[in-house]
This record gives sequence, C-alpha cells and structure tokens, in this order.
Amino acid sequence: MISQSQKKGLYLVSTPIGNLGDLTIRALEILKNSDLILCEDTRVSLKLLNHYNIKTQLISFHKFNERKKTKDVIDNLIGGKIISIISDAGTPAISDPGKILVKECISNDIPVTPIPGASSVIASLSISGFSDKFIFYGFLEEKKNKLITELEFLSKIDYSIVIFIPPKKLTKNLETIINCFGNREIVLCREMTKMHEEFIRCKVKDLKKIKIYDKGELTIVISEIKERTNPLGFLDESDKKIIKRMLKNKSIKDIIKKFSNKKIPKKTIYDFCLKLKNDK
Repeated sequence: MISQSQKKGLYLVSTPIGNLGDLTIRALEILKNSDLILCEDTRVSLKLLNHYNIKTQLISFHKFNERKKTKDVIDNLIGGKIISIISDAGTPAISDPGKILVKECISNDIPVTPIPGASSVIASLSISGFSDKFIFYGFLEEKKNKLITELEFLSKIDYSIVIFIPPKKLTKNLETIINCFGNREIVLCREMTKMHEEFIRCKVKDLKKIKIYDKGELTIVISEIKERTNPLGFLDESDKKIIKRMLKNKSIKDIIKKFSNKKIPKKTIYDFCLKLKNDK
C-alpha cells in the first residue's frame, strides 16, 4: 500500500555503498511502495531487495539502454506510476545512470524526489582530515591526453578533490598523478563500509611505495594545496603576465631569479622570454 505522504513521480533512492545495513528507513518504505524499480544490474539489486524482503518489480536501466528506455519510463510516470531508480551503490545520476531520465522528468513537469543515504564521496571526505571545501570530479577521462589535461586543471584548484578511479587505472597513470599532485596528501579509500574496509594515507609522491590491490573501485581524496609549488614545471597564465611586465625593465637573468622558488626550469623561462622579445 502506498503511504499517503508518498506522492507520484520519480524517486532517486540512495542505496548502501557496501554494508546493506546502511539503507535508510525512508528508502526502504519508498522502494516497497514503488510500482517499479529501475536498476543498473538486476543481479546486484536483487541481493538488496531480497535482504529487505522487497517484492517490487526490477527493471534493467543502465548507461547502455538509458536513452532507449527513458520514453517508456516517462509514459509510465505520466500514467501515474510511482517509480524509483537505484544504482548498484550510492546515489543515482551521480557518476551513474539517471541524468537523462531526470532531465526528461523536469521537461514533462514530473516530480523528482531525492531520497538521501550513504555516499562514498562524503564518507571519504569526512575521514580525510582535509579541507571541507571540496570538488567532486567523479571518474577521470579514459584517453591519456584528455586525462592529463584534467589532472593539470585539477592540480591548480586549492580545494580537496574527490575522484573515483579503478585501481588498475591509478597504477597505470601513477607517474602523471604524482607529477601533478606530488606535494599534496592523499587518502585511498577501499571497500568502504565492508568487512575489508581500508584507508591508506600518504603523500601523493609516495604512492609508488604503496601496494595497490587491483580489485574493487577506489575513492581517492587529494588534499588542498599544502605547498605552493609547480611540480609540472610549466608557466601558467599568471606567470606569463608577470614575465611580460618584468621584461619592460628587467633582464632575463633577473626574471629567472624571480621564479627560482617555483621550481620552473630556467630553460622554460629563458625560452619564453626570447619568444616574447622575438614577437615584438
């Protein structure tokens, strides 16, 4: 029976990120009273539903069929059905399927209601000891050149940074990550809320000393900037503006000395100064 307080529409229900005991009482009521439950993997979600004796019909709804199935879901919602969407773990539409459906619901004036719950993002940040001003970036790009661009961009942000990353991808791109964030601190969160939960803390530059298990999915938290250095050794836009101004009345030698504390190679500064002089 549907609770009198449960209005019709779409419910984004957060599920446990590992420990099944983390499902909220409200989420349990919503799932039991829904007409349909959309899920990424019926095999994974069935374990949760069976644990709580929830008999609601499960419908496969993942990134490969979301666009195709959204119209049917919208039609059911317009017809008065109460539908919940869940992901394998955590909150739908956050680095998981659901965004397309939510946008269509908004376009069709269908109510969308969040049912909060366990979050690997907040859980990992809360135990990090880093700044609570943070950026959640989700999954990184697959292509190497795009990933490097992303990491260079993130390395300039003076907030804590939360990223989802498979262990093999972390290992594969370790050198790039160290180059970008070497002097910052990091927490690797593995198997959160499960029996083998593990939190590994170190400096980013010391990641090579850490044994990284290749199973599961990691949530990593990189600290705010601890030291004002430029580990990549490049000139950012603010550096270039300063050099342009200095060239009007300073020698290249003086400019190189000015930037010596930023660990930028002398040749990089020298070449940029020559370029400016030749462009005049």
